[in-house]
Amino acid sequence: MLPASVPASLSRKQQFDEYVLESAERLQQLRGPAIDSIEFHVEQIPHELETLAALGGRVPLGTYTPETSARPAAIIVYRHPVEMAAGAAWYVPELVHDAVVEQAAELLGLSPEMIDPTYGHFN
Repeated sequence: MLPASVPASLSRKQQFDEYVLESAERLQQLRGPAIDSIEFHVEQIPHELETLAALGGRVPLGTYTPETSARPAAIIVYRHPVEMAAGAAWYVPELVHDAVVEQAAELLGLSPEMIDPTYGHFN
């Protein structure tokens, strides 16, 4: 049995949450205050998944919601689509980061490469 501090002791869901947190921290180091007020969330699948599938659309890996007077801006990463798109467990952290970068770029009106120069490095 592994100690709780060892990553292998985390469930897949917990590990995925850690990947999103690590990506958010990485962006905060790169972009500073522009990222400070953004919340990061994980959801299993997009709420509109059935509609997308019916229309033959591509399932998104994430989305964002802009800041309003009632709530801060948020980036949401969809765990199941990311894991399916990754195909291999070793690729999940990189795909999570690319999804987070893409959503941050959209939210901030910048290119993904401006958010993180390493964006897409493993694609």
